[in-house]
Amino acid sequence: MFLNSGPFALFKWEALFSDWHIFAAGFGYTLLISLCALILSLAIGVLVGIASTTQSRLLRAIARVYVEFFQNTPLLIQIFFLFNGLPFLGIVLNITTIGIIGVGMYHGAYIGEVVRSGIGSIAKGQLEAALSQGFSYWQSMRYIVIPQATRIILPPLTMQAVNLIKNTSVVAIISGADIMFTAKSWSSGNIYYGPAYVVAGLLYFILCFPLATLAKRMEDKTQGGPAEGNPNAVPEKA
Repeated sequence: MFLNSGPFALFKWEALFSDWHIFAAGFGYTLLISLCALILSLAIGVLVGIASTTQSRLLRAIARVYVEFFQNTPLLIQIFFLFNGLPFLGIVLNITTIGIIGVGMYHGAYIGEVVRSGIGSIAKGQLEAALSQGFSYWQSMRYIVIPQATRIILPPLTMQAVNLIKNTSVVAIISGADIMFTAKSWSSGNIYYGPAYVVAGLLYFILCFPLATLAKRMEDKTQGGPAEGNPNAVPEKA
């Protein structure tokens, strides 16, 4: 009886698997948006994180305004502004570009905080020593501070990548052909909502679970002793 009726009836699954290429296309589109938005957010986040730790009050202020604005306004509103507001300024972007810019700028603020925290965890003496050797501030960051901070930054950075992938689902609101929009549009034509959203959830799980597992392993390694690769751990005396 259950196989022939209900939200998860067998014939609904058969219909879904016969249209598997539609969901595969949505999966590919989500992957494209995620990768491009991640590259953009990393570029923004590194710049914002470094600017937050400079001695320049202007740069620190700009970085702070950026972080506070994007962290304290919903991503959905930011996407709507890019989609509906920019055309009034004579700027028309395609949906894919809007998704990349919107998600990328939003997560750039969070990654900026991750970078700022990672840089702040490195002893100030490291920067002072580099400056005393003739390095400029930016050279000191590039060659001395950031390489040391990378171990600390990577675990939360990986979790930000997981959150970024899940947040690409907002593109469905403006008819982006991602996983969520694919599930919605496919099921709205035949009312097979159960299988459509189960598969959508599984596809997001396929993208996010490996990254979340990697983040957990890196975090455990970072929090371990010197043998596990924690550069800030104090070795025990023999």
